[in-house]
Amino acid sequence: MNIISIQSSDISGVESVLKQLYIPEANSHKGNNGKALIIGGSSLFHSASLWSAEIASHFVDMVHYASTKENNEIFVNLKSLFHNGIVVRQEDIDAYVEEDDAVLIGPGMVRGEDEEASYARALTHRLLKDFPHKRFVIDAGALQMINAAWLKELKEPAIITPHKKEFKQLFDIDVSELSEEEIALIVQQKAHEYSCIILLKSIQDYISDGEEVYIVRGGNQGLTKGGSGDILAGLTVGLFSKSEALVAAVSASYGIKTAADELYNEKGYWYNMEDIIDTIPGIFAKSLL
Repeated sequence: MNIISIQSSDISGVESVLKQLYIPEANSHKGNNGKALIIGGSSLFHSASLWSAEIASHFVDMVHYASTKENNEIFVNLKSLFHNGIVVRQEDIDAYVEEDDAVLIGPGMVRGEDEEASYARALTHRLLKDFPHKRFVIDAGALQMINAAWLKELKEPAIITPHKKEFKQLFDIDVSELSEEEIALIVQQKAHEYSCIILLKSIQDYISDGEEVYIVRGGNQGLTKGGSGDILAGLTVGLFSKSEALVAAVSASYGIKTAADELYNEKGYWYNMEDIIDTIPGIFAKSLL
């Protein structure tokens, strides 16, 4: 097994990957440079999916956002909170799944047995079943509600973004006490078995498409704050809209960890999600332009 190690803030180790990212062409028009749909949120949690949508809006021409549960008051509030894209109603979700280049489903979804959680699980299953040809990033609440076997039915491999507890729940394997090499091997095996790209979030991220394995190191304790995973997922779907899955996942991991490095130099550990969102685009600008 060949493990490729990347250190945040060290472009030399990731330059070959970043060079594969899509760059908007000079003669491109509106919509040519990616469209992403974010499906998430709930009556309890809106910030998570909005963070995902905000970071994605930096990397695509258009972001469409749909909450998984809505009433008139929530819908109006969302439209007032999210200015960098379009908030769409539930009844229009299918049309935007078909239209957009990549779909993120999961951030801010509630889990459990109530009506809202049941709706979210049914929606996730139906979209994966009805749109197997689409590019999906599956995160957080959706990731905790899917059956791993659903991934095998997709014609376009999905990117899944579990932390270690979600990885155990999904694959019934506890990697928390294993060595780096052991974790890397298991991530590679499961990515191959389930025909997906796994971005296992940890102090160092493990990323594989079933063949290659990347370990992305770096970042700092500031990333333990709630919301960093939602930003990572939103960044991933933004990049995935026009770039290959493994390239998008590795680049997103590098981008958020490098942003954390840069913010540490300015603010120590005392930065928030808005700081990360504001910093990430500059990381890619310095790396690619």
